[in-house]
Amino acid sequence: MNRLAKSKSPYLLQHANNLVDWYPWCDEAFEKAEAEDRPIFLSIGYSTCHWCHVMARESFSDPEVAKALNENFVSIKVDREERPDVDNVYQEACLATTGQGGWPLTVIMDADKKPFFAGTYFPKTRRYGRPGLIEILAKVAETWRNDRQQLVRTGEMLTFLLREHNEKRQETDFSDDVLRYAYNAFKTEFDAEHGGFGHAPKFPMPVNLLFLLRYHKHTRDESALDIVEKTLMMMRRGGVYDQIGFGFHRYSTDHKWLTPHFEKMLYDNALLALAYLETYQVTQNTFYSQVAREIFTYLLRDMQAPDGGFASAEDADSEDGEGTYYTWTCDEVGEALGEIMGSDEAKILCRYFGITKKGNFEKGRSIPNLLGSGTIILGIDGGEKKESEMLVQARARLLGLRARRPRPLRDDKVLTAWNGLAIAAFARGGRVLGEPKYVDAAEGAAEFVLKTLRRADGRLLARYRKGEAAIPAYLDDYAFLVQGLIELWEARLKSNHIQAAIELMEQQVDLFRDEAKGGFYFTAHDSHELPVRRKDVRDGALPSGNSMSAHNLIRLARLTGREEWERMACELLQTFSGNVSRYPSAFPMLLSVWLLSEIPPIEVVIAGHRDKSDTGRLLEVVNSLFLPESTLLHNPGGIEGHDLATLLPSISGKEPAHDQALAYVCQGLTCLEPISDPNALRDALVCSSK
Repeated sequence: MNRLAKSKSPYLLQHANNLVDWYPWCDEAFEKAEAEDRPIFLSIGYSTCHWCHVMARESFSDPEVAKALNENFVSIKVDREERPDVDNVYQEACLATTGQGGWPLTVIMDADKKPFFAGTYFPKTRRYGRPGLIEILAKVAETWRNDRQQLVRTGEMLTFLLREHNEKRQETDFSDDVLRYAYNAFKTEFDAEHGGFGHAPKFPMPVNLLFLLRYHKHTRDESALDIVEKTLMMMRRGGVYDQIGFGFHRYSTDHKWLTPHFEKMLYDNALLALAYLETYQVTQNTFYSQVAREIFTYLLRDMQAPDGGFASAEDADSEDGEGTYYTWTCDEVGEALGEIMGSDEAKILCRYFGITKKGNFEKGRSIPNLLGSGTIILGIDGGEKKESEMLVQARARLLGLRARRPRPLRDDKVLTAWNGLAIAAFARGGRVLGEPKYVDAAEGAAEFVLKTLRRADGRLLARYRKGEAAIPAYLDDYAFLVQGLIELWEARLKSNHIQAAIELMEQQVDLFRDEAKGGFYFTAHDSHELPVRRKDVRDGALPSGNSMSAHNLIRLARLTGREEWERMACELLQTFSGNVSRYPSAFPMLLSVWLLSEIPPIEVVIAGHRDKSDTGRLLEVVNSLFLPESTLLHNPGGIEGHDLATLLPSISGKEPAHDQALAYVCQGLTCLEPISDPNALRDALVCSSK
């Protein structure tokens, strides 16, 4: 066992018995490199990464590779989910030098943390058109001994370029033209036959879909909604969706969504749940609400920890290889279903799920999917039909049988950022679907994070596992958790949730804001230890911390009346406007925030006791509509309402009537008469949001 054995990270623990003399990211490793005049070999990955496992088996458990590393390098292993700050900097170095990135990330640098070599997966010896790790290590070791200045100059130049790229800003003006450019880029990349964007591999990219829903609402362009619906429909029908146990896999290796990379990530499923919920609000097609419910079923069953937080991910691999846990043969299905239905019904289910004798995956196995089947049982075409009893029983039986197989590893660390996204999804799900159990899950996760992942001084931490909360939080931790708390406020209307969001936003501004140039750094001013202090704004599989922060600032400003926060959000938008204008479709969340800042806001105050039915009926109307520009407030009346008005001043004077709840609706500077009838409220909100 090496030094990684003392780590809490599941990924680092996977490498604790490697022959390589690994260090975690720590001062001791860099001091050793300086004292012994060695370069640093840095390997970054995560526990559910398939190619990380491959490289570990091929190279890091190999005596020849270990000898080369142990004799000539100081080797550091990093979990990118625990240390996204480290990963972000060196991923950018890899992109700058090779044009691509990914995991495992392989970096060689000096003791000052300046990289001079970067790549991703390397086999032990030359293969797949890639150089072998052995020859790379030998070449670097030789150059380090005989021509070190070449490596030093490369490291200094690359670090300089990374700093310049990070600090370079060119401001311009946002306009509807930028929105159209982004939309047209998505429309061009859209696969009209299979949904999604581009060719294989295909990633879900829910942030793109959330932007397109807002673009559709803003422009009334039906084709934007068509892109969203086609993509969500085909993803749910594909093998990228777990047809038996629910939840989405990481991505599809083909353009049809059939063959996934089988890992499952908390953040993908949380963001996709939001996309399905919002599409349900727009279309009222219950297919989308049903998929959201299925995602929540998966997360509550397989990813929720007993203490309320949510685990990070599930691996693609099990003991029998990647995908074996999730795939089937016709014989396995027939055997599993034989006790509850006849062979004819089992054959029908095989046809329905695309399970064939030949198979569509390795070793004659089949990935369950609905791409080639009639979909009337699920109601995917019409959205109104319910699953047949036969399908419900069959899925439950197959799920029970699958549970007996060797299960892929679950990375059970609780990350503040990803839990923030899960809190937001469950809170919104509870609101939109009228399911208190989802709001309960959101509240439980929020209570866990706020209690367990905060220091005594209130400072947020990034990771919890097995009794240890550690690592100062990053921008994403603050931004995503604040978003979750705002959503939780709108779902449960408890003042402690919005109070916590306000406190964390104040702390975020103090720790991360660039006072001179605007925006937020990824690391706090007192926990930065890398050659480049990055300011991330591009939205990818996750929205950037800056995009989410701008969104939160506007929403909190409108809730609390703190106008300086909305000004801060507008400054952030201006800071990154040049980046957006050059490549608009890379910033869908930031463009959604710009829309939020430009469209006249709608303020809705529901005045009435939260447990009374008339209050509930008014809230149901608000929750059923897609109103991304709205701010929802609540005045319970009496002393509680008076106290809440100190936090949310705009509820002052908006009291319930003596015997009924009232809704107060304002758009911009215009306010309507108080409304008590739910149908009248619906009409008013639909009219205001046009």
